[in-house]
Amino acid sequence: MTLKSLITTTSIAVCSLMGLHSIAFADSHGGANHMGRTIGVSCAGCHGTDGVSHSPHLRSISELSEEKIVTALKKFKSGERKGSIMNRIAKGYTDEQITAVAHYFATVNK
Repeated sequence: MTLKSLITTTSIAVCSLMGLHSIAFADSHGGANHMGRTIGVSCAGCHGTDGVSHSPHLRSISELSEEKIVTALKKFKSGERKGSIMNRIAKGYTDEQITAVAHYFATVNK
């Protein structure tokens, strides 16, 4: 296994575990509104705190509308939109969870 492959595999595993923990916590502490914020925490590693990226290579997702975020995540999930990690992460979320996290990022800095 190459170093790049190991890093990619480890990143996916960590993101997936963070997402699963976030979902379980959200479901037990306040429903959909809290769910979006809780799932959104796992996005911070790449997309920055509250969806504000500090990397020139990753877009700030808090600048996007809820509709654009939902559309992008569903395209990643279906495979219509390619990505190195996002297509794999999006497959782990239900439509309800995608809508919740999209709403969170569309409103967090407004």
